Order: sequence, then structure tokens, then C-alpha cells
Amino acid sequence: MYNLFISHSWSYSSYYNDLVKLLDAAPGFCYKNYSVPKNDPIHNAYSDRALKEAIRDQMKYASCVLILAGVYATYSKWINIEIALAQEMGKKIIAIEYWGAERTSSIVKRCADKIVKWNTNSIINAIES
Repeated sequence: MYNLFISHSWSYSSYYNDLVKLLDAAPGFCYKNYSVPKNDPIHNAYSDRALKEAIRDQMKYASCVLILAGVYATYSKWINIEIALAQEMGKKIIAIEYWGAERTSSIVKRCADKIVKWNTNSIINAIES
């Protein structure tokens, strides 16, 4: 069982949903998703500091942080904070380049321990290693 935190932007939730479906469909791969769900009250935190602490509390159970390396991630305040939290807590960061993406986030890739393409085996191998 792998404990995962999947960083994402709800503005691009289809990428997150596609990744969850891909992991769910992988034969024999078991994981627990510690990501922040769209309807979670964390989103209504009274301050940025409270939101950051709520994300830290969610992420602390994960052994690995998956980040979709779309170019939008470069400009997302919260994805950048999640990267900083993952590094601070010593979590392995895996950058995933979405299938067919022409541009990806150099920030995410620079901070990643591993960079993989949108491929089930590549993603799972990165998580397991």
C-alpha cells in the first residue's frame, strides 16, 4: 500500500481525475490518496497560513508526492507551496508529464526526484523505487 499525495489545480481537475483513474486501473497497485478533495473544507480555511497547515497535515501521511508537470503548475501559488512542503518534509516528488503535453513546468521538473511520462508503468515504477 502506497500513501500518495497528488498535487493538482482544481482549475485543471480533468488531469487529476485522469491520473486517479490510471492508478485505480493498474493491476495489483494499491494506494491511499491523501490529496485534498475538491469539496474538502480545507478550501475554506480562514487564511493562507491555515490552508498551508491543513495541506501539511494532509501531506504528512504520504510517502510520495505526485505533481502533474503542466505549465500551469509554474504559476500556481499552492502547487509551489506543496512542493516546498514536500521538500521540507523529505517526501519524494515525482513530476508527471501529461501525455501529449508540449510545454511543462520547469519549476516542477527542477524540484522533482523523478520525472516520468504519462505511462502507468513509469509512474508506478517511480513510486515503488
